[in-house]
Amino acid sequence: MTKTSWTERLLGGFRKTSDRLGENLPDVAASSGPSSAGNAKLDEATLDEVEDALIVSDLGPAAAARIKDKLRERRFGLEITERQLKEAVAEEIAAILRPVAVPLEITAFPRPQVILVIGVNGSGKTTTIAKLAHWLQEDDYGVMLAAGDTFRAAAIGQLATWAERIGVPIIRGAEGGDPASIVFDGVKAATDQGIDALVVDTAGRLQNKTELMDELAKIRKVLGRLNPEAPHNVLLVLDATNGQNALSQIDVFKEVAGVTGLIMTKLDGTARGGVLVAAAEQYGLPIHAIGVGETIDDLRPFDPDLVARVIAGVA
Repeated sequence: MTKTSWTERLLGGFRKTSDRLGENLPDVAASSGPSSAGNAKLDEATLDEVEDALIVSDLGPAAAARIKDKLRERRFGLEITERQLKEAVAEEIAAILRPVAVPLEITAFPRPQVILVIGVNGSGKTTTIAKLAHWLQEDDYGVMLAAGDTFRAAAIGQLATWAERIGVPIIRGAEGGDPASIVFDGVKAATDQGIDALVVDTAGRLQNKTELMDELAKIRKVLGRLNPEAPHNVLLVLDATNGQNALSQIDVFKEVAGVTGLIMTKLDGTARGGVLVAAAEQYGLPIHAIGVGETIDDLRPFDPDLVARVIAGVA
């Protein structure tokens, strides 16, 4: 059986979103006159239908309203085919996504660059850490992991298994141990060994927000004693299958952790990929990478133009 490429899986995943969008976009041929050869004038009623279709496809009210306004501004009253409508929507989606497509760069001096990875349990956080570590390795950076999610023994064990699999060192402790101590040991070890990037797993529980805030504050305090610039990145891992619920996670983690960037996973298994656009429009946080599978190579830099075209169904 032929292995499906990463791009094909991305297309397959977002096609669920684009199909959902296409089902709800207005049928311009149905509203066209006999002389317009399948075209329709982009009137207010059509624009309203476009806006509704975008909202249904999880792009969110703000992004949908922005796209509608831009279409009105640039094409109102003009004849348009279905393909041209989708192309126009793709361009406006890309305009929202391009400013937040920011590469994750290792620039900290002195090393290591400390990357805290946060997210609710079940978002794919631990496997994303492994994929990120592998990605950095591929770019010839030295990487170390720190198992700062001491709340769950399974998280420690899973991260240790991944560390062994990809061949990177890991700093770990016992279940129920002090996460700040793990992070402290990780920074010390990474500094001593000349490691470029220390990627830190953190607890994903949100049931007790105060406890999580206290834990992250303690980690930040410990890091500040070792390196006032750390953490250099606080990356929130989001599960795309959660749709609009992912936005509420951004709200909470921005408050408790000072999120600096996003990674969105599981885009190959949902019709809710449009939430990526909603997140970009609502928060403007950098989107560093997206994931479309379970294998180690399934995390890739975020390509806004490709994603926009796939969502709109013109890729």
